[in-house]
Amino acid sequence: MDTVELRDKPYRTTIHSDQGWHYQHNQWVKTLKKNSVFQSISRKATCADNASMKNFFGILKQEMYCGEELVSYEEFIKRIEEYIYWYNHVRSKEKLAGLSPVEYKTQSSQSAA
Repeated sequence: MDTVELRDKPYRTTIHSDQGWHYQHNQWVKTLKKNSVFQSISRKATCADNASMKNFFGILKQEMYCGEELVSYEEFIKRIEEYIYWYNHVRSKEKLAGLSPVEYKTQSSQSAA
């Protein structure tokens, strides 16, 4: 937890993991609670719980830094933040009728209103 910078965010910070013993260790759980981090753990024998995050990180590795040179930690964080913004606001997805996730959500919520 020493390397995680917890900034004031308008949303909840969540860490999702499998049920590995190190993620259930008392000290780990206490540290998360102390830092107001929500812990999300996959249910036993339910690998699909983590599927969406594994998919996202697989895409991130392919599109963002596959074959790229190593950079400083600060530059890496900056690139991840830029990628996540692009992924959510710009990158169109066939499953979402060619819209970005934010465009799709906005359009869906306006249609429901």
